[in-house]
This record gives sequence, structure tokens and C-alpha cells, in this order.
Amino acid sequence: MQVEHIGIAVKNCNDANQLFEKLLGTAPYKAEKVESEAVNTSFFHVGNTKIELLEATSENSAIAKFLEKKGEGIHHIAFEVADIHAEMERLRSEGFQLLNEVPKRGADNKLVCFVHPKTANGVLVELCQEIRE
Repeated sequence: MQVEHIGIAVKNCNDANQLFEKLLGTAPYKAEKVESEAVNTSFFHVGNTKIELLEATSENSAIAKFLEKKGEGIHHIAFEVADIHAEMERLRSEGFQLLNEVPKRGADNKLVCFVHPKTANGVLVELCQEIRE
């Protein structure tokens, strides 16, 4: 449907928040700990999309491994989808490798699924759908 957010791996959310506040001219609207991914997140609105800062809370998390290998920077791009289950099935049928078999709860009240970068020209792609209670 649209780019939902761009995820940026950072070593320290507090320091990065200060930098991005200056850069974007606005404060983060939300901070959240996501236990399942072992990250702290901060979100900034930028027009119709968002910037998500991701700080590892465990040395075994995917973000910690990313930071160790590549340093701070863009980690993923997320696309909003209307039906995450249907989109996952469509991508599987097109030959994309998904990193999870079923969607899981992510930050910002979303169901999420990731597409393996090896099948997306080196880009980690996140699918996300608003959780409807």
C-alpha cells in the first residue's frame, strides 16, 4: 500500500533521538520496547511515513548482530499491507524466502513478517499490517 517506515539500527536510542530531533525538527512521537525482537524503538513522523530507530537490548538480537557486522545505518524498509497473510502467500508463490512462517507482533501495534534479503537484492523487507482488535 505504501512505505510504512524505514528502520535504522543505532547503538543508543537516546543519542540517536537527539540527532534525529535536530535533523527532522521534531521529537519522536513514541518509544517502545519489543521483547520478542530484543530492541528498544523510537518513532518519528516524516510526512506520510515514519523513521524507526532500533537499539539492541541483547547481544544476541538481530540488531546487535547487524550493528556488529555493518555498523549503524539503514536496517530495513517496511511496507504496509492490507492482508499480511495473503501477501505472505503471494510472495512465497513468487519464490521469496520469508524469515518467519506466520506473522508476529511487532512495534507500533503491527503484525510483521520479514523477507530474506538474499531474495530481495540484499534489502531486508518488512511487511506490516495494523492489528485490528
